[in-house]
Amino acid sequence: MSEVDIMKDIQMNHGQKGFTLIELMIVVAIIGILAAIAIPQYQDYIARSQAAEAVNLLGGAKTPIEEYILVNGAFPDGTTSGQQLSDLGVRDSGTYVDTLAIANPSNEDGDIVATFKTSDVASALSGNTIRLKRTVDATTGESTWQCITTDSDMEQKYLPSGCTKS
Repeated sequence: MSEVDIMKDIQMNHGQKGFTLIELMIVVAIIGILAAIAIPQYQDYIARSQAAEAVNLLGGAKTPIEEYILVNGAFPDGTTSGQQLSDLGVRDSGTYVDTLAIANPSNEDGDIVATFKTSDVASALSGNTIRLKRTVDATTGESTWQCITTDSDMEQKYLPSGCTKS
């Protein structure tokens, strides 16, 4: 076998090693497209989970407030000693919730309001509020709690099911 034949044999058996530039560019483009879809979805997921914390804190306040109303005949005012959420054994803040407070007390009606922090929280929730509004039916005496937000910049998609914008 001549040297020329040996060189041809080496060239013929020499396979491609590594990736071409176009293959790498295609992979980068695919990753970019997937990221463009996934990142907003993940941000929405984070905002919804942070909003759920507020609803959980609000839900934890319902029973102590109902007990207070049963004993005292009125919604706690939230400012007088013995009528604040902390006096009723309720957490008044959370990881993403800055404050939990009583608002609009009137006889047996009133609101519990969760206000989100302005930092370290999803921008869609920053400074917004979710509230549980307690109303009593005048004819039946039955009380109901309604989860609402009155913030115009808070989108419905971030609210847990059962909560509405009003």
